[in-house]
Amino acid sequence: MNKSPFYICSLSGGKDSTAMLLRLLEENLPVDMILFCDTGLEFPDMYTHLDKLEKYIGRPIAKIKAEHSFDYYFSEIPIKRGNPEKFRALFGKDYNGYGWMGARMRWCTNRLKDRPREHFLRNLRKKYDIRQYVGIAADEKYRLERKNNQRSECIHPLVEWNMTEADCLQYCYERGFDWNGLYNRFKRVSCWLCPLQSLSELRKLWEFYPELWEKLRRYDEMTWRKYRADYSVKELEIRFAFENECLAKGLSIRNKVFLLL
Repeated sequence: MNKSPFYICSLSGGKDSTAMLLRLLEENLPVDMILFCDTGLEFPDMYTHLDKLEKYIGRPIAKIKAEHSFDYYFSEIPIKRGNPEKFRALFGKDYNGYGWMGARMRWCTNRLKDRPREHFLRNLRKKYDIRQYVGIAADEKYRLERKNNQRSECIHPLVEWNMTEADCLQYCYERGFDWNGLYNRFKRVSCWLCPLQSLSELRKLWEFYPELWEKLRRYDEMTWRKYRADYSVKELEIRFAFENECLAKGLSIRNKVFLLL
């Protein structure tokens, strides 16, 4: 049975996917659905951006969520430990949940994005020949080597248009989208609590978003796994406060080694 093509614009809400969506619509290319996977961990300004985007384009954005929240996977889901006695001895008690994610254990992406998206698309594939627009910028071609981006249903308009990340941001700015200054502070504006952020971006989170940082501190107290290999959230606070003292005295904080004893 021949299936009709169904074009989905995969929207993260960031500069690249937003620029891709806007240009697709401006050039009257087929877009049957705009799909956003909501982790619940976006910056508040990102949700404001999505509302503004919907009004601008005059079309709804389909928003899907995982079966459970981040909190559930982080600290509530029952986990069967390989050696519960050793775990209890190391951390003082039993803990549920996966704890903080890391470079080798990005359970957040799997549980909060990939699984719900694939479950949603699986049902659509029964009826349609799915074509996905994916917002990979022209200067991020290395991402095309990833298996999930090599699927035949994926289309990469930004690469075809030779639009770089800088081009995408400027394209959005010219149309009135500024994310309330998020890109003035951060290079990436995905999940605000990600441990894989650079220290400089975590410093900005600490400095400019105290309410989010307070939530980060509470999360850190709920799990056994250290926030980063080098710092807990409390240790980051100590470092950033010390850096502020140095800056107030006119001292450089570049290339400093911090030992927390």
